[in-house]
Amino acid sequence: MRVAVIGGGASGQLAAIEAAKRGHEVHLYEKNEKLGKKLYITGKGRCNLTNACQDADFFNNVVRNPKFLYSALAAFNHDDIVALMHDNGVETKTERGGRIFPASDKSSDVLKALLLEIDKLGVNVHLNTAVEDVIVEDGAIASVRTDRGEAPFDAAIFACGGLSYPQTGSDGWGLKLLERLGHSIERPLPALIPLETEEDFCAELAGISLKNVRLSAYRDKRKVFFEQGEMLFTHFGVSGPLVLSLSSFIADAPAGVKLYIDFKPALSHEQLEARLMRELEQNQKKQVLGAFSSLLPQKLLKTVLKSAGLNLEAPASDFTREQRKNLAATLKGLPLTVKGTRPIAEAIITRGGVSIKEVNSSTMESKLIRGLFICGEMLDVDALTGGFNLQIAWSTGALAGRSV
Repeated sequence: MRVAVIGGGASGQLAAIEAAKRGHEVHLYEKNEKLGKKLYITGKGRCNLTNACQDADFFNNVVRNPKFLYSALAAFNHDDIVALMHDNGVETKTERGGRIFPASDKSSDVLKALLLEIDKLGVNVHLNTAVEDVIVEDGAIASVRTDRGEAPFDAAIFACGGLSYPQTGSDGWGLKLLERLGHSIERPLPALIPLETEEDFCAELAGISLKNVRLSAYRDKRKVFFEQGEMLFTHFGVSGPLVLSLSSFIADAPAGVKLYIDFKPALSHEQLEARLMRELEQNQKKQVLGAFSSLLPQKLLKTVLKSAGLNLEAPASDFTREQRKNLAATLKGLPLTVKGTRPIAEAIITRGGVSIKEVNSSTMESKLIRGLFICGEMLDVDALTGGFNLQIAWSTGALAGRSV
């Protein structure tokens, strides 16, 4: 069979590899000058390949439609991508949280391994070639038209990505084409993305990183997120691992979500009040700002004290019980209000895409058009950080390629 793979990212390359292994004539189309441009920049250039966790934990980290991925992960899991790397000379290492990286910390090595495999299998790679249309006849794939001409194909695997990082080629073109061919598209939204807040003080605190804090989020007084970890303030709001994860849970309606930062999650309110009392007793002759200097970095402490309605220059000796309670409450929950997310172009991944109701989860084939397969970020499936989204790309791409 002649198979066209549209898109040379993670899922497209795996689809091409697996289809070629089964003896098909595979043509991989990429409009950029090289394959894997987005893959090259993932994990800040280190490429968090996958995650070593058990399947149950993997699905717990999938935010949208985890059950859809059961067959894909069974077909190609983290052991398989690691084996593919090792077979092509790339050693790997496992870090905190089960994150697997190339031992060299270079995403370029991952790309080299994939290209070696593609070359060994004789995949026809067409760079600087834009697919313009896919021709369907009698409900099945008939041909693919590019800016260099039209050619007949028995199957087409769509691996065009979402809308994040458009400079790498993910501009949503593939979703528009599939919609024109009759597929339903769940609205693309930014996920794993920093958040903009209404509060001005975030800009003043830009660059301050927080470790071992707890972030909780509420929408209409209903808790939607509660995790401990790292985050940071930016000139527009907040970012960092905790915030990126949170964004995936509020992508559909981020505006108005209330955030609370607990700077001392290891202490109960009572324990924190007792500590504040000790600080006051030891610093009676200082002003309030100086008395609590050991609690937080000074710039951040000023913000917290102001949010608690306290006078920074007042004598510590005048500090009242009510003020102590207010300060403890603010340290356990500095409030922020989400204004929105950053633009989708800055998102790590795209939430939304082709409705999974119209895709066979056992093969990744369209239920509407024979010979049309869909994989990777084009599908309405997304996960948290830690290598899970890249594994989704590997797994769905591999299953599509095997199913042709």
